[in-house]
Amino acid sequence: MAFLRNDAINRVNLHSGVQALAQGAGSIFFFVLLLKAGVSVPHALLAQAAIVTARFVLRPLVLPLAIRFGLKPLLIAGTLMLALRFPLLAEVGGIDLALIALLAVTAVAELTYWLAYNTYFAMLGDDEHRGHQVAAREAFIAVLSIASPLLGTWALLTLGPRWAFAGIAVVQALAALPLLGLPNMSVVAQAPGALRAAKLAFALLVIDGWFDACYFFVWEIGLFLSLGESIAAYGGAMALAGLVGASFGLWVGRHVDGGGGRRTVLIAYSVAVAIVTLRAGALPTPWLAVIAHALGAVLMPLLLPPLGAAAYTLAKASPCPFRFHMVTEGGWDIGCAGACVTAAALITLGAPLSVPILLALPAVAAGFTLLWRYFGRLAAA
Repeated sequence: MAFLRNDAINRVNLHSGVQALAQGAGSIFFFVLLLKAGVSVPHALLAQAAIVTARFVLRPLVLPLAIRFGLKPLLIAGTLMLALRFPLLAEVGGIDLALIALLAVTAVAELTYWLAYNTYFAMLGDDEHRGHQVAAREAFIAVLSIASPLLGTWALLTLGPRWAFAGIAVVQALAALPLLGLPNMSVVAQAPGALRAAKLAFALLVIDGWFDACYFFVWEIGLFLSLGESIAAYGGAMALAGLVGASFGLWVGRHVDGGGGRRTVLIAYSVAVAIVTLRAGALPTPWLAVIAHALGAVLMPLLLPPLGAAAYTLAKASPCPFRFHMVTEGGWDIGCAGACVTAAALITLGAPLSVPILLALPAVAAGFTLLWRYFGRLAAA
């Protein structure tokens, strides 16, 4: 297993696992807690749109910090700032000051964290093992996604939101420990051509942001409502999905690294069409919604290795991976915000949640087309 010999990537993947434990126990309840606090479905989606819009606007401010301090301090700072949002989530009582503070802290924390994280992963990873390394990360996260929703559900129902999210914040802060042994990575002061090099990845990430908003955010709201707004049932469905998802991953990474990128893309996006269609039709029936959610966990281990391999490889080959990811993450924010606002408008006009879920299908078609062409060119080269 040559892809496991990269100690730096192994540390980043270990960090990703601890991070996933906190996210799986806490972040999956973001919309749940907002709805429980009396925030309407359209306003909850607009809250998510506000987070990614703020990230988009503030992103250029991070570049001078990266040039001066490097990536490692930013990654650690972002990891610790993510912990601050959990106690704020417990205090939300509707559209109030706590919600505004939550949105502001989340925007700054996610901006700092993901920009540094994705650049780090691109720079430290090995092109010849890129699919394997992304798949190993996703497989590790999937395994932890079995236990984390159950722990989060138990803590919320037994200890209450304040104590539960305080504990989750501690776990999130502990995710910084594996990062301490990493080398710092510098960001060059000037990088001509860096923005132009990100054109393909920018398009991919706009599509991915739109897809994620429909496939994850709208679906999580729909699943919670379908299960009668039961936190216990919702947490159990999340854990079941983690169990299913843990069975997939490394096989996909091997196919991507072995020249099977097109085949992997075809399988992944075919599954995406089937799962999106199933989810849209499953919401009126709780047991079918649980099955649709569990089967949906198969998609990310299939989809992320080819998408991640393409984006990270393009980033490492660019004049500046940090600026590259500034562009691509801006693309994700645009796609996500657009889908959230569109979904909120449709729901306000009386459309069922199945309609914005189905809006993921155009993104599936566009993402398939771009990745099919990318891996075709790669094979020809």
